[in-house]
Amino acid sequence: MSWVKHKVAVLAAEPTEDAGLLLASWRAGDLSARNRLFALFYPELKRAAAAMVRREPGLSMSTGDLIHEAVARLMALNRIAWQDRAHFMALAARMMRRALLDHVRSRKRLKREHQKVELTTRIAGEPDIEIEELNEALDRLASIDRQRADIVEMRYFGGMEIADIAQVLGTSESTVKRRWAAARLWLLEALTPDA
Repeated sequence: MSWVKHKVAVLAAEPTEDAGLLLASWRAGDLSARNRLFALFYPELKRAAAAMVRREPGLSMSTGDLIHEAVARLMALNRIAWQDRAHFMALAARMMRRALLDHVRSRKRLKREHQKVELTTRIAGEPDIEIEELNEALDRLASIDRQRADIVEMRYFGGMEIADIAQVLGTSESTVKRRWAAARLWLLEALTPDA
């Protein structure tokens, strides 16, 4: 049993805690607050990780593995200036994306026989995309417009709602919707092979 599942089981009986207070306590160095925070956010992390793993046929990484890797990366950040739940989930989405990408790259480096890892973007008529190609395209988009790349990362990899993304970015929901649509179209063009 992973320590995350253990913490969830142990803390399940505790009343729901205020995420903002836990984030502030963790920032101040309280490791027990950090552990309670991960237990509190575990269901959201699990939903986001499950969606990512479900999109990847033949992936040898489980939902739990992806969560564990993201949590380990988040814990390494130590004293980040957490703002709120949405900020935490945005950063968790980034860590899950990196963990998934590192996993795919590691498998390729080991030169094991494996299936190609592809992402289904759910954009009508769009072909499935290999994660490394998507990562390269997101890096190019970030060099042009960091915020649009962040929106893709939070929405696609983190499964975050438009309202939460707007909160993280400090902008309106309608602005996030427009930028999400524009980013998807940009990525579609960037990832479509020339005919």
